[in-house]
Amino acid sequence: MSWGTELWDQFDNLEKHTQWGIDVLEKFIKFVKERTEIELSYAKQLRNLSKKYQPKKNSKEEEEYRYTSTRAFLATLNEMNDYAGQHEVISENMTSLITGELTRYVQELKQERKSHFHDGRKAQQHIETCWKQLEASKRRFERDCKEADRAQQYFEKMDADINVTKADVEKARQQAQLRHQMAEDSKAEYSSTLQKFNSEQHDHYYTHIPNIFQKIQEMEERRIVRIGESMKTFAEVDRQVIPIIGKCLDEITKAAESIDHKNDSQLVIEAFKSGFEPPGDIDFEDFTQPMKRTVSESSLSNSRGDGKSELKFGGKSKGKLWPFIKKNKLMSLLTSPHQPPPPPPASASPSAVPNGPQSPKQQKEPLSHRFNEFMTSKPKIHCFRSLKRGGAGPEDFSHLPPEQRRKKLQQKVDELNKDIQKEMDQRDALTKMKDVYIKNPQMGDAASVDHRLAELGQNIEKLRLEAQKFEGWLAEVEGRLPMRNEQARRQSGLYEAQNTSAVNSCAQDRESPDGSYTEEQSQETEMKVPATDFDDEFDDEEPLPTIGTCKALYTFEGQNEGTISVAEGEMLYVIEEDKGDGWTRIRRNEDEEGYVPTSYVEVYLDKNAKDS
Repeated sequence: MSWGTELWDQFDNLEKHTQWGIDVLEKFIKFVKERTEIELSYAKQLRNLSKKYQPKKNSKEEEEYRYTSTRAFLATLNEMNDYAGQHEVISENMTSLITGELTRYVQELKQERKSHFHDGRKAQQHIETCWKQLEASKRRFERDCKEADRAQQYFEKMDADINVTKADVEKARQQAQLRHQMAEDSKAEYSSTLQKFNSEQHDHYYTHIPNIFQKIQEMEERRIVRIGESMKTFAEVDRQVIPIIGKCLDEITKAAESIDHKNDSQLVIEAFKSGFEPPGDIDFEDFTQPMKRTVSESSLSNSRGDGKSELKFGGKSKGKLWPFIKKNKLMSLLTSPHQPPPPPPASASPSAVPNGPQSPKQQKEPLSHRFNEFMTSKPKIHCFRSLKRGGAGPEDFSHLPPEQRRKKLQQKVDELNKDIQKEMDQRDALTKMKDVYIKNPQMGDAASVDHRLAELGQNIEKLRLEAQKFEGWLAEVEGRLPMRNEQARRQSGLYEAQNTSAVNSCAQDRESPDGSYTEEQSQETEMKVPATDFDDEFDDEEPLPTIGTCKALYTFEGQNEGTISVAEGEMLYVIEEDKGDGWTRIRRNEDEEGYVPTSYVEVYLDKNAKDS
C-alpha cells in the first residue's frame, strides 16, 4: 500500500490532505494552550481562595485556631495551596512537553512538506515540457508531410502539362524532392522525440512520482504518530500528579479525623472560666437592731476577722457576688472612677493579667466610714493595677501576686542569661581574633582588643551578679508557691481579707476585668505571707516538665524581660499553659525558655498533660 502507486494521479488531493493534517496538529496545539491557561487560572483562583480564608495576623481569628476543628480547616487551606500547585505543574509540563515540542515540529513539518511538493511540481513541469516538445515535433512532421504531398502533386501537374517548359518541370521536381526530404527529417525527429518522451514518462510515473509520494506518505504518517504521542503525554501529565493530589486529599481527610470535640469543649472552658466559686447564700440582716447594723459589715462579705480565719483554714470567701450584682451608684462614685477595660492579651506584658482571676467584690461598709476613708486616704505608688498600667515598681517585683512575680523574675533571669551568653560570644570571638593577631602580626595589633576584652569581662561579671540576685528572688518565690490551686485560693483569700486596706492604696484604680468596680489590697498587705508557712515545701529548683509542643504562627521579638524571641514556623516545647494572662511559657532548649503571646503560637498539648 503505497501512495506512489495507488495515488499517482492525485497530486493536488495529496497536497490538500497534508495541509489539512498540519491544520489538525495546530488545532491540537491551540487546545493544549487553552488547557494550560485554564489550569493556571484554576490554580490562581484556588490560591486566592485559600489566602482569603487564612487567619489575619494580629486579629481575633488567630485565637480561634487553637480549636481542633479550626486547625483542621487551616490544614485544609494549606493542602489546597499544594493542590493548586499541582495544577500549576500540569500547566508547566503541558507547555514544555506538548505545546513547545509540537510548535517546533509543525515548523519542521511545513518545511519538509514544502520541499516534497516542490520536487513533485518540478517533475510535473519536466514531463509537461517533454510533452510539449513531442507535440511540436509531431506538428512539424505533419506539416512537412502535407507540404511534401502538395509539392508532389504540383510536380505531377506540371509534368503532365505540355505547355510548361522543361525548366519549370525540373524546378517543380526538385521542390517536391526537397519537401519529401524535409518530411523524412521531421519523421525521424518525431520518432526520436516520441521515444524520449515515453522514457521520461515511464520514469515520471514509475520512479520520480512514487518516490516523492512515498516521502509525503512517510511525512504524514510521522505526523499522525506524533499527535498520538502528544495525546498520550497529555494524559500522562495528569496521571503524574494524581498521587500527589491524592496525598493532599489524604491530608485533608487526616485533618478532619483529628478533630476532637471533647478537646474543643475543654478549650472553651479554659478560655472563659473565671475561677470564681458560685455566690454563697446571703446572710440575714436584722434591721431591728440599729446599733448592730451600724458596726456590722454588709451581708455581701464577711468581716475582716472572718476573712482571715477563712484564709487560714479554707482560703474561700462567701461574698463573691461582684460579677453579678451592681453596686450603689454613689458608692461606685466614691470608690473608683469608671475607666476603660485593660488592653487585650496580645498587647499586654506578662505582668498584665487582663484575663486573669477576677477580684472579689469589696466588703461594703457604712457610707460614712467609706466617705471618711476616701477623703483622708493618700494614694500609694504600690497599687497593683496602677503598676500594671505603666507605673514604677520595686526591682524584685514584690508588688505583684506570687505567680505573676515568679513569671516576671523568670523572664528577667532568662533575659540576663541571654545577655550573658551574647557577651560571652563576643568575648570568645575577640579572643580568637587576638590569637590570630598574635600568630600573624601583619593582620593586626593584638593589644588593640585588650580594652574591649576587659570591658566585656566587666559586663559579664555585672550581668552574672544581677542574674544571681534575681535567681535568689526567684528561688524564694518558687519555694513559697506550694501548688497552683492552693496559691490561687490563698491569693483569692488575701484579696478578700485585705479588701479594706486596698481602698486606701488603690482608690483611683479598682476596675475589675468585666468593667465593675472593686478594691484591691496594696503590695504590702498582699505579699504578707509568712515565709514559715512554706519552709517545709521549699526544694531545689528543677526545670518544669514539658506538657506539649507549639508552632510559632508569627515572628515575635522578645524585647521585654522574661520573653523569648521566636521565628515563624519554629517548633518549641510548652512548659506552662496560658493562665488567662495571654502568655504561654515555652522552652527552646535547656537554657532558653520564656514567655510568648498565646496568640502567636499554636499549642499542641500532650494527652497525659491535659488529663492531669
